[in-house]
Amino acid sequence: MFRANVPLTQLVANPRNPRAEVGNLEDLATIAKRQLQPGTVVSRSAWLALWPDDASQLGAARWVVVNGCRRLAACHHYQRTGMDVVIRDSIAGSKDTVLWAAIVENIDRQDFDVLEEAHAVELLVTETGSATIAAERLGRSPGWVSQRRGLLKLAPELQHSLRQGELAVRLARSLAQVPMAQQVEAWRRAQRRSGESKGERSEDRGAQLVPISAVVLRAIQRSKAAPTDVVTAMCELYTEPQIDEIIALIKYRRLAT
Repeated sequence: MFRANVPLTQLVANPRNPRAEVGNLEDLATIAKRQLQPGTVVSRSAWLALWPDDASQLGAARWVVVNGCRRLAACHHYQRTGMDVVIRDSIAGSKDTVLWAAIVENIDRQDFDVLEEAHAVELLVTETGSATIAAERLGRSPGWVSQRRGLLKLAPELQHSLRQGELAVRLARSLAQVPMAQQVEAWRRAQRRSGESKGERSEDRGAQLVPISAVVLRAIQRSKAAPTDVVTAMCELYTEPQIDEIIALIKYRRLAT
């Protein structure tokens, strides 16, 4: 059911919103004059049937905004008096359905923090009781869900770096599989290797360098080394933290393929 210009005093943002922050609202500045898309809300009674402990957070609001929390924030910010909404109590049939509706609106948004996304996925897995079911609901592979959940195992320092864009998601997924006490050092080693690699490339401008992975592969092929021989050589060559990093990277490559 569509309702136009519902007073903002009757609306409250989803207390279970996977987004911790609404972010920059400049892209919604036009909402001051015209709202292009209505928000999706459920009634207060439908919400409290699922989460009765949220009564104080809802205040006197009649409707809970499940999809459109940024639009609601923009309405307040740009001093709009009301917001167009669609009432859909049908999505409040279960907790996981509400969480799913909130997640799918934000997933893949460029301004959606990847760790917020990971927390949202974790909540959905908890509510559905299965990572496989959560993956199906989100239209993603079980591997993708596993990788997102894995980011929550990152050391706090690395989580901060990931949020700041200093740590790439791809490397973060690999580091998350390393014991937490060794993650920061593993990342620093990766940074040093990257810096050394860039230095070598700048010294050999125009040279066609053979990737080190190809060199190692040819050496193994020529020696016809068995897996046990490769493992023995690695144990003699690398330290325990380096071996842990290698194991984590192998696991990641298997998940990614």
